[in-house]
Amino acid sequence: MELIITEKDNAARRIAEILSEGSASTERRNGVNVYRWGDKRVVGLSGHVVGVDFPPEYSDWRDVEPKELIYADVTKEPTQENIVTTLQQLARRADEAVIATDYDREGELIGKEAYELIRAETDIPISRVRFSSITDREVTEAFADPDDVDFDLAAAGEARQIIDLVWGAALTRFLSLSARQLGNDFISVGRVQSPTLKLIVDREREIQAFEPEAYWELFADLAKNGSSFEAQYFYDDDGTEAERVWDESEADAAFADLTSVDAATVTSVRRRTREDSPPTPFKTTAFISAASSLGYSAQRAMSIAEDLYTAGYITYPRTDNTVYPEDLEEDALLDAFVGSPTFGEDAESLLEQDELVATEGDEETTDHPPIHPTGELPARSELSDAEWEIFELVVRRFFATVAEAATWEHLRVVADAAGRSLKANGKRLVEPGYHAVYPYSSASENHVPDVEEGEELAITEVRLEDKETQPPRRYGQSRLIETMEGLGVGTKSTRHNTIEKLYDRGYIEGDPPRPTKLAMAVVEAAEEFAKHVTSEEMTAQLERDMTAIAEGEATLDEVTDESREMLAKVFEELEDSREDIGEYLQESLKADKTLGPCPECGEDMLVRRSRQGSYFVGCDGFPECRNTLPLPSTGSPQVLDEVCADHDMKHVKMLAGRDTFVHGCPRCEAEKAEASEDEIIGPCPDCHEPDGGELAIKHLRSGSRLVGCTRYPDCDYSLPLPRNGDIEVTDEYCEEHDLPELVVDPDSDDPWELGCPICNYEEYRARNAVEDLEDLNGIGSATAEKLEAAGIDSLDALREADPDRVAAAVQGVTAGKVRDWQEQLEA
Repeated sequence: MELIITEKDNAARRIAEILSEGSASTERRNGVNVYRWGDKRVVGLSGHVVGVDFPPEYSDWRDVEPKELIYADVTKEPTQENIVTTLQQLARRADEAVIATDYDREGELIGKEAYELIRAETDIPISRVRFSSITDREVTEAFADPDDVDFDLAAAGEARQIIDLVWGAALTRFLSLSARQLGNDFISVGRVQSPTLKLIVDREREIQAFEPEAYWELFADLAKNGSSFEAQYFYDDDGTEAERVWDESEADAAFADLTSVDAATVTSVRRRTREDSPPTPFKTTAFISAASSLGYSAQRAMSIAEDLYTAGYITYPRTDNTVYPEDLEEDALLDAFVGSPTFGEDAESLLEQDELVATEGDEETTDHPPIHPTGELPARSELSDAEWEIFELVVRRFFATVAEAATWEHLRVVADAAGRSLKANGKRLVEPGYHAVYPYSSASENHVPDVEEGEELAITEVRLEDKETQPPRRYGQSRLIETMEGLGVGTKSTRHNTIEKLYDRGYIEGDPPRPTKLAMAVVEAAEEFAKHVTSEEMTAQLERDMTAIAEGEATLDEVTDESREMLAKVFEELEDSREDIGEYLQESLKADKTLGPCPECGEDMLVRRSRQGSYFVGCDGFPECRNTLPLPSTGSPQVLDEVCADHDMKHVKMLAGRDTFVHGCPRCEAEKAEASEDEIIGPCPDCHEPDGGELAIKHLRSGSRLVGCTRYPDCDYSLPLPRNGDIEVTDEYCEEHDLPELVVDPDSDDPWELGCPICNYEEYRARNAVEDLEDLNGIGSATAEKLEAAGIDSLDALREADPDRVAAAVQGVTAGKVRDWQEQLEA
């Protein structure tokens, strides 16, 4: 029997379809799909099915000094036991094995892990096949010409695993213990994560330190034969043209001069044409940037691209290459799109060009080609809207790289009015070139009429605009990844995941990402006491060392030993300042949770978490002062800068994904509830007879509202109500429950007819019933399939799963997403 091992289940299914010519059947072993035909078996892993960790004796944070981890042994243990068991069972029956994992550093390591699992059972021949797209031709050719596992390339990936584990665990434990932040609130530090966070924090500091300067700009509308265009005032500033006027009196004087005349005389007309070259082929960073302009996060874009690759529609999306291989036949690939309703016309127009010459970028590598379509064309109905949008982006980028250059005609007009100079720059697209097939790059025109020197143009309006210089913009995700690439921080395969981890850890929020106060505190502490932790030079050097391993110029042991020695030096700095670091972080973290003074004792009121996991506001003077305020049960709290004028207390926002809302001042919300009266609406279905319990609209001190029994706590029957909006109790009654129908925001343009509160809640529960994985928000069929391949094939399995292990095993799924799903299950 020949055993074939792929990186994921969907790749296994696709390869089985190709090699068996559609005749493969499926059987289940230990909850794992095995594809079979004849004497062939194909099984998909779930990424890494074994993980690196420290031995059990290092697991207790309180009993093990963090620096002990620096030179601790690292062990490998199965993370997906059902897949490991299945692989080894099949290996014992096999005569030969073929490893067909992705062809990159991470894929080679996953392949090596499979190699070692097989070797533990048998000494059968094991070969390696490599391909850049899962298409009939590439897969068939790869299996016809197998190679060996590249143990140097795999060792580079393994070195990364070990170094990231040692650095991350040792530093995370040190800072968390120093700051007394344990449990779910630990302070996460990482070899790539921390330098990336520093980039974001440094940009935020630039923004905060920025002091705007006032300046003025003047514009005049000029007209010829009823056709008007905008011109801008400029002046000579030591040989350069300047548009910004920094002195208000000078701006006023220029405005007075321009408004004193009604015509301007053309003094200069210059025409030129410019060639606009097509873009270069997609490498990973450029692809992420282009997908970002369509609204996709880096993580989402890569996840979709990987699914399209596995389905055989595009080539491998993790690449630094910007030069197509010599054997790529551009005309044959274009021909595959002829006849397509979406792409056919553009493909035909490109094939009609005199010659097809693809553009080339500056980077050429030998592992994978640039990202491009394979020629396998899915039907529109086979892909989701997001998948189709990304697929079309990749197709059209390929089209653009083989299209002709565009040609622009530029017209520059300079005119004089009352001794003041005005200029207008027009441009017109003469030959659309690649813009005809690639609508993602700007092709906007600016009309300026054809004029001649000496011609007079009417001035129809003059505008003086006062402006301020703007701070630097925050890094968008794609720009951040480009900056990381330029500094050598991370790799094409890890950068987008690093950003996602920063979101998961609560270090950044929003898009473009901005650092939280926790992030600012952690970076400031590292800069003060151990600069190596956030140094991009350090992590870039380690990246170079791992490349040296892949090229056979260094060994895994040499690089990991050097890394451990570097970390030991970092700890020498940290140990000397342990108390200072702890105090600094504790004060910073406390400031991040402080709302204002306690009205009873004057100590700080802080956001706290109960043993049950719920949040509330409590006095820092506890246990002497037991003053508390409730917070909503939905989401996690974020303290805002806005301060309540009545209570000198900061407002709170509850972060709950799409349901995020501003709670406001906790004291205000509590006082509103105390001042409100219950509004009786009808009998309680649980205890009305014989004790007389009734349902009432209640306002809680946490700011929430509900319909609850007046006999609470003896009767805890309750129904949820919307948090915001006026509620009107109507005269219409529900025949089944004898309760009035409710309307939310009755005076608005779009009132919400809630109806009977019992009927509404029953309908809500039915709509949101969670019976299988796909009932959870954020889990579609593709994600459910990935989870099932990783052993998460039921709601119970998801409920009990370790979020970090799931994130490590399932591409495109983060630990934060897993926790969100688990919270949905508990809701």
